[in-house]
Amino acid sequence: MFDRTPVLGLAALLPALLAGAEARAQDLPPDPHAIWTLQDENASVSTSGLTDRYYVNGLHLGYVSGTDAVPEALQRTGAALWNGGQLRYAISITQQIYTPFDTAAIVTPPGDEPYAATLMGNFDLYRDTPDSRSIIGASVGVMGPWALGQQIQNGFHELIGQPQNAWHDQLGNEPVFELTSMRTWRLSMGTVGGLETDALPNLAVGLGNLRVYAQTGIAFRIGQGLDSDYGVPRLFPGPSGGDAFNPTRPFAWYAFLGADGQGVAHTMVLNGDMWGISPSAAPIPYLGEVEAGFAIMVWGMRLTYTQVVQSQSFQHEKGGPHQFGSLALSVRF
Repeated sequence: MFDRTPVLGLAALLPALLAGAEARAQDLPPDPHAIWTLQDENASVSTSGLTDRYYVNGLHLGYVSGTDAVPEALQRTGAALWNGGQLRYAISITQQIYTPFDTAAIVTPPGDEPYAATLMGNFDLYRDTPDSRSIIGASVGVMGPWALGQQIQNGFHELIGQPQNAWHDQLGNEPVFELTSMRTWRLSMGTVGGLETDALPNLAVGLGNLRVYAQTGIAFRIGQGLDSDYGVPRLFPGPSGGDAFNPTRPFAWYAFLGADGQGVAHTMVLNGDMWGISPSAAPIPYLGEVEAGFAIMVWGMRLTYTQVVQSQSFQHEKGGPHQFGSLALSVRF
């Protein structure tokens, strides 16, 4: 028979452990610095011979407040959501661009990923403790020609002397929204050769007409000053430590390796337009990723790079695992 005593004992201790964590959250020093982040994710950074396909580019410009600049209304919201913790708010704009495998075709072949772009305004509320970060957010925007995917991609192609993509049958203009919630835990694993190590398990969910998904994963880090952040930033739906960081030493750095998995119930960029007939591809209801990279924090700046390798996201996807790089620069002021 299964012995429930250890489980019951842990359940009895859990409230005390959580209370202790919340009490430690009050010990976080205030950070009045705001943070600006510029980030680009691009499939041209790849070991694959095919670079201009599927998720090809993501741009992100974001602002995160200092901890002393959170309005009273948001403080009350944070108090209702969480028991303690240090709050920040974030505002950002994100554009993401998707193309089919065959970008020379005038009409997207049946079953291939459609041309699509999204342009989103995002609002997030951060809550930090010494060993976790929680982020809840709401994003509202548009998918389709109004998202300016064709202009951005072909304008850049013209600048660097590459051929223009067709973009004749991209998904149409539709309003899109997404609610997101995620948490990352920071678990110290001691030192190796004088360097700090830790693990960053994470959970995330997204709900909206743009995407419906759940995600979990873990990353392992080695370096110095790991308590300066909660991992590198990624554009959703990737696992992200967020744009906020607070260096705990003059020069902090780390390298990391991680993996995550997603259960995907809906993604508009593959399913196609909600109204009317449009190109579409059949999504695979699960997605796996492996990622590796580094972060450097010095002079009030953080530079991060992540290389991502993804499993197939839809049926009949070609070219092997999809790859892209994510580069972000954040500046405190």
